[in-house]
Amino acid sequence: MTISWSAYRRARRRSRQAWALLVTAAAAILAALFWFFTAGQFAAAGPVPQGPTEAPVFDAAWMKPVQEPHAVPAGTAAAALEGLAMKGRASSTDYSREAFGQAWLDVDRNGCDTRNDILRRDLAGVVFAEGSTCKVTAGHFREPYTGQDLDFRRGSESSRAVQIDHVVALGDAWQKGAQGLEPKERQSLANDPLNLIAADGAANQQKSAGDAATWLPKNTAIRCHYVARQISVKAAYGLWVTSAEKDAMKRVLASCPQQQTIRAQQGSAAR
Repeated sequence: MTISWSAYRRARRRSRQAWALLVTAAAAILAALFWFFTAGQFAAAGPVPQGPTEAPVFDAAWMKPVQEPHAVPAGTAAAALEGLAMKGRASSTDYSREAFGQAWLDVDRNGCDTRNDILRRDLAGVVFAEGSTCKVTAGHFREPYTGQDLDFRRGSESSRAVQIDHVVALGDAWQKGAQGLEPKERQSLANDPLNLIAADGAANQQKSAGDAATWLPKNTAIRCHYVARQISVKAAYGLWVTSAEKDAMKRVLASCPQQQTIRAQQGSAAR
């Protein structure tokens, strides 16, 4: 069978096009495989950011500022982190909660104890006990550490579902400089709205006295705010960080380099 020159050229052209398509498809498959076995599998398996991106700090309408030993530096949290001293942990053998004063004092002298102040600040739809403008008996909120909707109901058992977390745990603070604070400064640290967030009880128990190297909120959307808040508290009270803690904080802040420090008088974040 005789094949014309024009037919032969057309066949060769189709063959080159087919090979080009095959090469392009192979390259795309290889690129997809490379992505999956490097970052992709972790992106696919990782938790989807959800829930609040920040937590309330201060409400000037009814809260009064707590006196902090040092001003929180303005600017990025990353820059403030570099300003913190880095040391190892001090001994915790002599740690006592009583070193930070009686739990939930009214240190800002607004007439309400700290626990009720924080519940009022963080919850929506707050219900007070009859005849009281302080004692919170109910409310609801989008919990910042898990991103889940939670209801608060005061009661011997139900109150445990919503606890007040010390952003910088008092046990952690004790091992990183709080031993050198004056008693009134430790009382302020334990009751400072900057260092307090209403949180899921189970998450708070899981955190215990952990720092950023050992515990971060499940809700990834709030981690930048959370770490910035820890840095801000440590700057305000002259506390230090460990090497592992600093590395963990830097990893979080790498995803939000413009994250600012948090100051107690910035006002309430959206609930």
